[in-house]
Amino acid sequence: MTIDALRPAATRILDPVAIAIARRRISPNSLSIASFGFAVLAGICFYFSVERPYFALAAILFVGLNSAFDALDGAVARYLRTDSKKGDFLDHVIDRYSDVFIICGMFFGGHVQWQIGTITIILVLLVSYLGTQAQALGIGRFYGGIMGRADRLVLILVASLAYYIYSEPVLGYTMIGWCIIVIGLGSHITTIQRMGSIWKRL
Repeated sequence: MTIDALRPAATRILDPVAIAIARRRISPNSLSIASFGFAVLAGICFYFSVERPYFALAAILFVGLNSAFDALDGAVARYLRTDSKKGDFLDHVIDRYSDVFIICGMFFGGHVQWQIGTITIILVLLVSYLGTQAQALGIGRFYGGIMGRADRLVLILVASLAYYIYSEPVLGYTMIGWCIIVIGLGSHITTIQRMGSIWKRL
């Protein structure tokens, strides 16, 4: 991923926060569940943002909190030495539900036609499936491609801010609508990239 290259820098920032949370004995699973709650709120805000652009600002906040808590749960688990397959499984399930709520909220409200939104969410889930399928095949979790989860979330944040600043359609779609289209195209390319890379490793 393009944004994944910044993971070491993000880790240095998040580790002190994760240590502080761990010392308060807050469980990683609680953080995972909280991240899902923020994703639901983000999806709701995106749904109402079509006619009320100021809802996009609230969506930015909730998407940011979803991303932060999603990153912190694993860091806290490692610090507490409670990381497990169950925790990893819960984290992946919640991530997928979060993707569904955020992206579906964006197109259910009418930023793009439902056909485009449906294709996009299917491709997003397919990208994540290929990453975990690589792990199931014994070659490790795979994060390659131009449109991983971190890239999607950053694009959503930028597009939401752009939409709040200028909410009028551009060539038929709002900034959030174009964001969905770009995520769909990027996810399709990422699917092909991951398929090729995994095939070579096999």
